[in-house]
Amino acid sequence: MILTVTLNVALDVTYTVDRLVPHSTHRVTAVAQRAGGKGVNVARVLHALGEPVVATGLAGGPTGARVRELLTADGIAEAFAPVAADARRTVVVGDGEDATGFWEPGPVVTPDEWQAFTAHFSGLLPGVRLVVLSGSLPAGVPEAAYAELVALAHAAGADTILDADGAPLRHGLSAAPNLVKPNAYELRALTGLSAADPATAAQAVAAVRDLGARDIVASLGAGGLAAATADGRWRARLPHPLTGNPTGAGDACVAALARAHVHGLPWPQRLREAVAVSAAAVAVPYAGAFDPAVYRDLHPQIEITPWATPAAG
Repeated sequence: MILTVTLNVALDVTYTVDRLVPHSTHRVTAVAQRAGGKGVNVARVLHALGEPVVATGLAGGPTGARVRELLTADGIAEAFAPVAADARRTVVVGDGEDATGFWEPGPVVTPDEWQAFTAHFSGLLPGVRLVVLSGSLPAGVPEAAYAELVALAHAAGADTILDADGAPLRHGLSAAPNLVKPNAYELRALTGLSAADPATAAQAVAAVRDLGARDIVASLGAGGLAAATADGRWRARLPHPLTGNPTGAGDACVAALARAHVHGLPWPQRLREAVAVSAAAVAVPYAGAFDPAVYRDLHPQIEITPWATPAAG
């Protein structure tokens, strides 16, 4: 079983408009309301892929209760721990070509609530093969939270995937997660190296492995995925760019990588799955879902190429 962790869960609201024009009024053509947050999105995609999954994290107040209700209604097993403060909402405005997001900051979590969650998390670990830890931390949760949870998971015999940014990612790397999945922005923040060209991207990915990650898969937007693993290095990408809503593509990528990990697929096959599922997510107007027909169409088109190890110095 896979356990996903979303410490800053959200109620996602997606507005669809014909065209987004800053500083103007828009007529919304469709509204979708879903349980959200990066780990929840991962759980949704895993559920759609037929993978046993349980979603946990912190969910407080009426908004948190609504998130839990929506997950249950969609058939996704949840084991969220309550906190006193209300969970956040996120708003995404999509126009068919791109999307603009507005993220609320989330609740303030007390030290006692965090301690209670770590005990709750430990109680969920028996029988879990992989823990996916994703997203931002609400106020009050320590910056080293992911490092603590990675260590607890490893002690219980579970592997880990970490998808975070900033200080939580840097601290989390110190606990040696099995896989991390930064994007180009996060690569630069961690290493000071741009992922704009293949040479510096290769150096940045290698540098993240040196910080503690066992394997790394970096998402480079239109540049596809760059992987540096114990088994080798590869690039994986589509032969042509896609338009649509990229909001949930990274979470879909993580879900595909998680599923491939527990099934022990070879790395080139893992990357093919990750690119196909994340690209199919761009075809859907909200996060936490993908278009199966687009997935099937794109899967054989993905280009997988070996990536040479960057020269030292």
